[in-house]
Amino acid sequence: MGIEFTPIFLMILVGISVAVGMLVSSYLLSPGRAKTPGNRVKQMPYESGMDPVGDARQRFDVRYYLVAIEFLIFDVELLLLYPWAVGQWHRDDVSPALDATVGVPLELRTIAFLGALAFIGILVAGFAYTWRKGVYEWR
Repeated sequence: MGIEFTPIFLMILVGISVAVGMLVSSYLLSPGRAKTPGNRVKQMPYESGMDPVGDARQRFDVRYYLVAIEFLIFDVELLLLYPWAVGQWHRDDVSPALDATVGVPLELRTIAFLGALAFIGILVAGFAYTWRKGVYEWR
């Protein structure tokens, strides 16, 4: 192998060294478990001031996950609409040096706006569909 792969191998070696170094240092610097009476109480999980009751692997209703997915969809929608909203902003009084990079050109602004409206319309139709199916009703 040539010398051109040396930086790659050095990077892999540094990565492995950092990982092993973190594991070894956490092992050496950890406080360990004391063998005092009452240590069992100190090692119990603590949740909001109450002792945990029941199994941690309990089943959740499917509607919980559906609402969570809806939240993610609308959250991503906002992430996709934000650059569009910034791009729609166009000022005519900017300096000529920046004029080529600021905003959507005037002749394409209507097309971009209609595309964003179609995107919002599809999301609203999906929201109406899930509402109609009763996803948001907790029985």
